[in-house]
Parts: sequence; C-alpha cells; structure tokens
Amino acid sequence: MTAVGQDTLGTRATMEVGGRTIAYYSLAKAAEKLGDISRLPFSMKVLLENMLRFEDGGFTVSTADAQAIVDWQKNPSSDAEIQYRPARVLLQDFTGVPCVVDLAAMRDAIAKLGGDTSKINPLVPVHLVIDHSVMVDEFGHPKAFEQNVEIEYYRNGERYDFLKWGSKSLDNFKAVPPGTGICHQVNLENIAQAVWTSTDESGALVAYPDTCVGTDSHTTMINGLGVLGWGVGGIEAEAAMLGQPVSMLIPEVVGFKLTGQLREGVTATDLVLTCTNMLRKHGVVGRFVEYYGPGLASLSLADRATLANMAPEYGATCGFFGIDDKTIDYMRLTGRDEELLALVEAYAKEQGFWIDPNAVDPVFTSTLELDMSTVVPSLAGPKRPQDRVDLTEVDDVFAKDMAETYKKANERVAVEGKDFDIGDGDVMIAAITSCTNTSNPGVLVAAGLVAKKADELGLKPKPWVKTSLAPGSQVVTDYLVKAGLQTHLDNVGFNLVGYGCTTCIGNSGPLAEPISKAINDNGLVAAAVISGNRNFEGRVSPDVRANFLASPPLVVAYALKGTVIEDFTTTPIGTGKNGQDVFLKDIWPTNLEVADTMASCMDRSMFQARYANVYKGDEHWQAINVEGSETYSWRAGSTYVANPPYFEGMSMTPAPVGDIIEAKPLAILGDSITTDHISPAGSIKADSPAGKWLMEHQVAKADFNSYGARRGHHEVMMRGTFANIRIKNEMVPGIEGGMSRYGQEVMPIYDAAMRHKADGTPLVVIAGKEYGTGSSRDWAAKGTNLLGVKAVIVESFERIHRSNLVGMGVLPLQFQNGDTRESLGLTGDDSFTIKGIADLKPRQQVTVEVTRADGSTFTFDALCRIDTANEIEYFMNGGILHYVLRKLAA
Repeated sequence: MTAVGQDTLGTRATMEVGGRTIAYYSLAKAAEKLGDISRLPFSMKVLLENMLRFEDGGFTVSTADAQAIVDWQKNPSSDAEIQYRPARVLLQDFTGVPCVVDLAAMRDAIAKLGGDTSKINPLVPVHLVIDHSVMVDEFGHPKAFEQNVEIEYYRNGERYDFLKWGSKSLDNFKAVPPGTGICHQVNLENIAQAVWTSTDESGALVAYPDTCVGTDSHTTMINGLGVLGWGVGGIEAEAAMLGQPVSMLIPEVVGFKLTGQLREGVTATDLVLTCTNMLRKHGVVGRFVEYYGPGLASLSLADRATLANMAPEYGATCGFFGIDDKTIDYMRLTGRDEELLALVEAYAKEQGFWIDPNAVDPVFTSTLELDMSTVVPSLAGPKRPQDRVDLTEVDDVFAKDMAETYKKANERVAVEGKDFDIGDGDVMIAAITSCTNTSNPGVLVAAGLVAKKADELGLKPKPWVKTSLAPGSQVVTDYLVKAGLQTHLDNVGFNLVGYGCTTCIGNSGPLAEPISKAINDNGLVAAAVISGNRNFEGRVSPDVRANFLASPPLVVAYALKGTVIEDFTTTPIGTGKNGQDVFLKDIWPTNLEVADTMASCMDRSMFQARYANVYKGDEHWQAINVEGSETYSWRAGSTYVANPPYFEGMSMTPAPVGDIIEAKPLAILGDSITTDHISPAGSIKADSPAGKWLMEHQVAKADFNSYGARRGHHEVMMRGTFANIRIKNEMVPGIEGGMSRYGQEVMPIYDAAMRHKADGTPLVVIAGKEYGTGSSRDWAAKGTNLLGVKAVIVESFERIHRSNLVGMGVLPLQFQNGDTRESLGLTGDDSFTIKGIADLKPRQQVTVEVTRADGSTFTFDALCRIDTANEIEYFMNGGILHYVLRKLAA
C-alpha cells in the first residue's frame, strides 16, 4: 500500500497501458508549474518524481524541494536537503542478518517502551538474497558444488533458521535461499522492474520509477537497468524499511560521455577498469555519475550493468543509465512479462526517462569523455580497484610495487609433499567470481571459449593454482552447459563451486596447507587474479599479498600460466600436448565467436524456469522448520545471533549528548582505510580477541566460520573491529594487524578499548584521506561505537561510512585548512577535547583542543560532517534506530 501525497502542484495523471488505467505523477505537468526540465539528467528526474509523489505540505517534502531540483539546472551544485524514499530495499545475508537482528531487538525494545510490536515491520518490499556465506572449501572436481553446499548449511544452520524466522515473521520480507545467486544479479535478472507499481490508499494502481537502496555497496549494478539504486549501511536500510526517508543533499551529477566502441578482443571488464581509474582521478565521491553519449548504443545491457556495478570503486553514489530498447530486450530475455514491458516503455517515454540519441546533452556538474576504441586489455591492482594497469605491464607493476619484499625472496622454494616448487608472483588463486562480471554473459562465454581452446591444445592450470567458478545465477550454468563450454572449463580446473560471492568477498577458502606453509615460512609474495571488484589488502586470502582484478577470460589464462612476473603477451601461456608453445593470442576468442555462441546458448525459457520458484529453495532450505512469531526467542549461548546492547536502558526521552573530554586515540591510521580494514569479513585468527572468545565458548577453530557470517553477534564483531591482518596503526610503528597501546603497553585494539572503557575514558580514531572506502558494512560503524569511540577525525570520508557513523551516534569530523594528523604532529599520547556538541548544527566548524603528554595545549578547526538536519536528530538520539524507535513507540 502506497501513501498518497498532497500533490499541491496537481501533477497526478493517468495513462492507459494494455487495457489498464494507471496513475502516475507527471513530470510534464510539473514542468508547467516549476519550469523546463528537458536538460535534467535522468537520475535527477527520478528524484524529482519522488518529491512530487511524496510531497506532504512540507512535513517531510515540500514543493520547494521539487523546485530546487528543477532549479539545479541553472547551477548544478546545491546544498539543499531533500527527503528521498526508495521503492524497496535489497539485502544480502552478511548485512541482512544484523538488519533482522536489529528489527527483532527493536520489537523487544518497543514492547518495553509500551509500544506495538507490529509497528516494527517493513513498509516497503524487502528482498534478502543469501549469497555471501558459501566458501570455496572444495574446488577443481565435479562434486565441489554439492560438497560446498553441505558445508555451508552445516556452518550456517543457525543463521539460516533465523533468516527463515524473519521471512515468516516480518511483513513485506522475502528471502531468496542459498545456492540461487548473487543478490545484484538476482535483482538484475528477476526482482527489478524498471517501473514499480503498487496500489495506493484510494485503491488506484500507481506507477513510479523502480528505486532501491541496498545493504551492499554494489547495489549500484541495477542502475544499468535504469533503476536508481545505491548502497547504504544496514542501519539506514532498516530506517528506510520502517518508512523513514533517506535524508540527502541534492547531489552533484558527473556526466560520463562514451563515444566509439570497444576494439576486437577488448572486454567490458577492461572498459570498467578504465572508467574506474578515470572517475577516481576526477573525484566523484558522494556524487551521482550518469553515462550518456553515442557510445551507449554499442553497449549491451549487461555491459552497462558492469559499469554501474563498480560505482563504489570509483567512489560515486551511483552510475546511472536511462532506458531504451536494450533495456526492454534484456527484460524480455530474462523472463519479465509483456504487460510489464509495455508499461516500462510507455512510462519511460511519457516521463522523459527514454534515451533519445538526438536530444541535447543534459546539464551536468562536470563531464568526462572516453573514446571506447582507446581501451586496452587491463587489470587493476595489486591493492586497489582504481589502480588500472595495462596487461602488458602487470609484471613490471608487480615487481615495482612488491620491490621491498620481492628482494627478500625471489627464489623458488619446495612445497612439502608436492612435486613442484613456488616463488614470488605465482598465482595461487584464479577465481571467476563476483556480480560485476558473472552477470555479463559476454565475458563468461569468452572465458568458456578460452577454456575450450586451451583444453583442445592440452593445457592445464599450474598445480599450485586454486581455481574456481562461482556464477551469480543458476542461468549461467544453463547457458555454459548448453554451449558445451562447461566441460572445457571443468577440464582446466574451473568447476562450479557455488552460486555466491565467494572469493570476491574473501570467502576464497584456505590454500592447501603445504602451499600456505611454503608461502609464509619463506616470505613469498603470492598473487591472485580474480574477476572481482575488490582487491584490498588482506581481503582475498591471508596468504596472498598481490591481488589483481581481471576479466573472466584473463582469469582462465592466468591459471594456465601460473605467474604474474612474465610479460603475458610475449611469453607463452604454456606448452601444448604436442610440445608447442601456446600464446595468449592462440586461445583468445574473436568478438564474433563470443556473439555467435551467446546467440545459440541463451533464451528466455532458461530465466523463466530458474526463477519460477526462486523463494522455494533446495531440500536443505525446505527442511528448515521454523514458525513465525511477534518476538524472537533468543537462544542462550548462541555464538551467531544475539540481542545487541544498543537499546539497553533506553527511555522515550534521549539523554543529552555530552561533550567529549580528554579522549584518547584508539588508532591513528593512514589513507584509504577501507571498511575491510575496520570490520573484516574474512577468516578469524585463533589468537585474535574474536578467536579467543569463540574458543572460550567451545567453538573449535574449524568451526570459526568468518567475521561476515558472525555479524549477528556483537561480542564477535566488536572484537573483530580494526582486526584486519594488514591494518597499520601508527601508534605502534612497525606492527601489522589490529594492535594499539594502553599507555605504553601494546595490545589488541579491542583489549585497549576495554581498558579505556573501564577507566571511563572516551576514544577517538584519527586517519587520512578516503576513510571508509569499500563495502557498505554497518558493522564498521557499529563496532566503532561499541568500542567506545566518540569521534572519528579524518581528511575525507567515503559516503556510506560517514552516514553509518552518524547513524550509530559517532561524530564524524574532517580536518580543515590543509591540516593533517602529520602536519599537526598528532600522537597516541595526546588527549582530545571537543565541546559544544549539544548545540551542533549541520556542517558547522568545531574546535578540537589537543593536550600533549607534557600538559601543553593547542587547537585546530574541524568540519562537522553531520550533513543534514535529519542527521542531527539521529545523532542527538544516539543513532538513527533510537530515533525511529522512539518515533514509532510514540
């Protein structure tokens, strides 16, 4: 049921489509009152429609908000705040479990406050796709998929019980079971509608743009289908579910003009790595990016989705595309019904969302341009997705980047019990993984054709390479099998290991013990080549230091070659069965081969068959017998799911927010600190605080699972905060991993935080540029809060993490006037005082007073990065969930 706005501007209209009368909020009628909108970017038109539909006389949305979006064309930069309501919410299980935990905890809390538990229910459709839990334990054999599924259910049974409880207890909540696919690909192929419809309070059917927020940063992939979507933290998503608008500033929009077309042998992956590099250099953090220009005509819908998917890597809120025939054709191929397709086309053309190649270019805040014919085969790495490198230069980049370690260990070493040796730059992991690329049939068919040619020539992967194929949907298996390519992929080691994120999110599983031992005992710099979107330090595998992103066909080729230290284009990939040298050009398919194979192996019926019973699940899921209930019965002694402490002692009136007095630093960090550094998703070390806690609770090391899988339990997650094995805290120079100081005593960050907490000492975290890049994980902010950190002071924030900190009641501050932690000489022995917090205004200057160990003091100015009035309300309530809970209880 959709609430009806006041429609002061009289923009509500109806259209007839397929014999149905459908209401909508007309942008053409709005233009008559507010002024010409013909040069608004498509993404801004989506925001304008949202303002028209939810206009309520200024309680949350006024006609002035709509006017501000129209007037943006005159000066495409704005500090006006709007309240935006997405049509729906998308979750994955790593971030979805804590969301459902919080909703269950809120039901308990609202009951204690005397409120109605039924108010804690999603008011918009929520789809949770279980895709982040499967690990690559088994690989390289025909039973790998089946065995990994068995292991997954054994490890995650309690979590899956809990999620099934959520699907039976919460309204508007659907769970897509494990083994179906990756949330973004399932969204692209099935859930998204491009134009959403619902019945309003008057009983009329209303059409509006399909929009969503998701608790995974790559939610942006759906922008390729003309659906405005982006990643938010779980706490923001929960607020959106409960009817709270997303508070945001009207964004700047960067136009990215594409011309020409990709050359022979160049892939969509090469294109997105090139664009990511360009956009990161241009600077698009917190901005919308919108693609336009004549080059769009040569890009398939899947190519567009690949470009949109990596918006978090280039730092943008979204990477948006309009709607055209390619959109309709893709929706038809993927099994959407004709009634919806007719509506999408009619609505998009009526509302001005349809791409018109003859239209005048929109107004943008700034623009970039790329002639796609200049794109060359590329990888990105070895540590960041924006660091694009030509295929011909990977060996040089590896040698330069790893020079210091490389010098220490540049000889090959024996592997115990094996008949091979390994050395620096050997590819230990080659994984076809991640939504970015497995949603694109072009690059997956290309990978299959590389495997076919290599297999026919007698090539095999090097024996030290862990190979895996983890598609984002079951349809991928159908078309690879139909094309006869899966057999060849199997023969070169790329057997199906699961339908999920796997290696891209750090679920690569362990390397063989003798290989891991040889790497670590000899200080080798091992490499991974994956078709993923993230290659941050410590993410892919604890044994691998150099991680490169590449297209799926290149992943197959690197598995065959087994090293990154030789020029890939001039030295052989391997030796064929007749003793001949085989080069990359000998196994690389032509564009025509790829196109012909796709045309022969893909059809609409595949998608219809696979998605017909998408919520039913396999026999494992069906065997979970859970009943729904108003409140959840928390299991005593659980190490996976626990009632979090956020609402303990909460009253209807928020306690006054006090000043921060003589806070001590918990960590002083450098640039590009990712949410992986702050809250890792991967393996748990036995000697870490989280590992020790699990063992104290009778969990064997073999059953630790991962930090990501244990996000439903705050005791594990707060111990895992800042526990990344590669994080470097400048308070303890020369030490890698999550360590800090209490006085002069060095100890794990968690232990230091608890010592400070026992003393009643507040804490701060200090860092450099791009703090909080990467995943949207809310635990990076939740863990920060639970460790007792009151403020985070950095040179710049990434968008999602900044809002997550506010949502957890942590004050985000930004250095001003060129100040940095280095220029100010900040150390772990300083104390920090910040006053006037009770009277904070959005984006005001605050003064930070620093007291040195010798008692001397000085001050510096910082910008309060609580950006909107709504965010001030959240902060003063102790967080967004507390604000929403009090509002609902009242």
